[in-house]
Amino acid sequence: MADIKHFLQFNDLNLDELNHIFARTKIIKAQFKAYQQYWPLQDRTLVMIFEKASTRTRLSFEAGMHQLGGSAIYLNTRDSQLGRGEPVEDAAQVISRMSDIVMIRTFEQDIIERFAANSRVPVINGLTNEYHPCQILADIFTFIEQKGSIKGKTVAWIGDSNNVCNTWLQAAEVLDFNVHVSTPPGYEVEVERANLYGDDHFETFADPMEAARGADLVTTDVWTSMGFEAENEERMRDFADWQVDSDMMKIAAKDALFMHCLPAHRGEEVAAEVIDGPQSVVWEEAENRLHVQKALMEFLLLGKVN
Repeated sequence: MADIKHFLQFNDLNLDELNHIFARTKIIKAQFKAYQQYWPLQDRTLVMIFEKASTRTRLSFEAGMHQLGGSAIYLNTRDSQLGRGEPVEDAAQVISRMSDIVMIRTFEQDIIERFAANSRVPVINGLTNEYHPCQILADIFTFIEQKGSIKGKTVAWIGDSNNVCNTWLQAAEVLDFNVHVSTPPGYEVEVERANLYGDDHFETFADPMEAARGADLVTTDVWTSMGFEAENEERMRDFADWQVDSDMMKIAAKDALFMHCLPAHRGEEVAAEVIDGPQSVVWEEAENRLHVQKALMEFLLLGKVN
C-alpha cells in the first residue's frame, strides 16, 4: 500500500504535482466547456463518505466523477455501519476493496488518517476540522486563472483560524507565497501549528486592515464553523470588527480578488457590496471545485496524464 497516493493535507502533494494538477484542471475545464466527452475513469467508482453535511463537496465530487465516466456512491455515516461503531480501520478495508477511490468529509483529521492507513485505494480529504485541501486547490487555481502565478503574492486571511486558514498556511509553504492572518484575540492560529510554518510565508496582524493592506487576495469564511454553533452569539460580538468590507478592499492591491469558500453570511464576515461586487470571484471559485477535483482524481488514479 506504500505506493498509494492520498490527499489528506495540502502538502501531501509537492510543487511539481500541484503544478501538474493545475495544468490538467485548465485542460479538463476547457473540454467540459466545449462539451467534449472525456472519460478516463470509465468503470471506476468513487465512494463519498459524509459525517459532516455538504452542498458543494457532494455536488462537485459526484458530478465530477460522472463527467470523468465513472460512478459515485454516497454514504452517510448515519446510514452505514460506521455510524454504529464499526472501527474505521475495518470500514476502510471493506470499502477500499469495493471501490477505486474514496472521499471522506468528517470531523477529526485522525479519522481520515486511520482510514487511509488501512485503504487499498487513494483517499481524499473532503474536509476535516483541521484541513480543507480541496477548497484551497480550487482557490489557488482560481487565482492562477484570474491573475497568473501565485508565487510571491500575498493572501490576507481575515477571521477565524479554522481549517481553511490552516490549509492556506500549508499551501504558502509549498507554492512560495505569503499569508497575512488577522483574527480576533482568542482565535489565533495555534502556537504549535504556527511554529510548523515559521515566519517565511506567514505573518499575523492584530489589525485586520493592516493584514489586508496591499494584499493580492482577500479571503474569509463564516465566523461560526460547523461544530461551533453553541458559540454563535459570542462569536458575533468577538468578530464584529473583522468584516471584509469595501474599505478593506480599497487598501488591498488595486486589482485584488475576494474569495469565500461559501456558504456566506452577508453582513457578517463579508459585506454584500464586496461578495457581490466586481472584485469577487466566489462563483468561479465554487465552480472550480468541480474541475480541480476532477484533475485530482485523475492524478491519484492514473498518475501524470499528458
